[in-house]
Amino acid sequence: MHSRPSASSTSAQMYAAQEQSASVQSKRSDTRIGFFISVPSSVEATAMRIIGNFRSYIMYYTLVVWVILFISLVPRRRIALLFLVLVSLVTSNYLLLLRALPNSVILHRYIDKRLVLFMLLIVTVVGIIVTGGGIHLLASMGIGLPLILLHAILTVPNDLPKSEDSAAATTAIVGESYPLVCNKVSDVEIV
Repeated sequence: MHSRPSASSTSAQMYAAQEQSASVQSKRSDTRIGFFISVPSSVEATAMRIIGNFRSYIMYYTLVVWVILFISLVPRRRIALLFLVLVSLVTSNYLLLLRALPNSVILHRYIDKRLVLFMLLIVTVVGIIVTGGGIHLLASMGIGLPLILLHAILTVPNDLPKSEDSAAATTAIVGESYPLVCNKVSDVEIV
């Protein structure tokens, strides 16, 4: 003979099933898959994205072009390759010196980092052209720059505004949650 389950055991089983379903639902809502690639909504949003991603990923972009240039110089242009490595070593040592001496008045106030890096870039380009690697430089720029620009356009910046008010205001103005202009007080930090 079949006995009928009591009302208390049935409600306990239903409660356990609901609790298990709720825990599965909470785990699903806690797990979010982010898509970091999307097409910008307007030209202004594209410009903002490119500027923001260049600020965030400039070292990676430089490294991509450097690696492409390095690989293209390996088979035939050993002198240009040696020059590229030498200038890269000088640049790395300069940047490490800037980081090692953060309170140096001479390095930070009188010598502009952008000017030094620009001069090293000019020396590198001229040196590679003089040593016969100009076509390799153009080819690496022709391959690297479109890839970098595509990444800068399609990658969603990681440092979007956290507050809903600033995000809503930016979205209402431009169509994307990333500010084009940041307020800058001065060039010198007072410690």
